[in-house]
Amino acid sequence: MARTAIIQARIDPIVKEKAQKILNTLNISLSEAISLYFTQISLNRGIPFDVKIPNELTLSTIKKSERGKELHEVDSVDELFKELEL
Repeated sequence: MARTAIIQARIDPIVKEKAQKILNTLNISLSEAISLYFTQISLNRGIPFDVKIPNELTLSTIKKSERGKELHEVDSVDELFKELEL
């Protein structure tokens, strides 16, 4: 299928830069990522993930983690799984 449609969008430059770094690691271009997203919207007949407003506890936890507060650290994935089994 020919890819000839052009999309213009205004995106926060910091968000774009962070996404671009991740996509570069995955060896996926920004255009390919947008195409994947639109394909998933078409296949799912909607946004392919839940879009929700976080509750107060979730929002508070997100804000704390962004500040590096109240984080739980483990030395390995195995240790994390052991803790989760309790």
